Amino acid sequence: VRRLQEEKDNPRIGYDVLADEFVDMVEAGIIDPAKVTKGAVENAASIAAMILSTEALVTDIPEEEKQQAPQMPAY
Repeated sequence: VRRLQEEKDNPRIGYDVLADEFVDMVEAGIIDPAKVTKGAVENAASIAAMILSTEALVTDIPEEEKQQAPQMPAY
């Protein structure tokens, strides 16, 4: 993508997965608002910081295996 952007001197070129071709993203109507992208990055960073700073972890307590009754002998 970067190579095509430089060759055609158009920074708006990107890959349209549905059409399986490289297009001018603005002309194709594929626009990624900066506010949405910024929000996604902020949320991901917030979650990562919360995970790294958590000092406790919630897990299942392992249960002891109960002994089973012995097999009945075959007659």
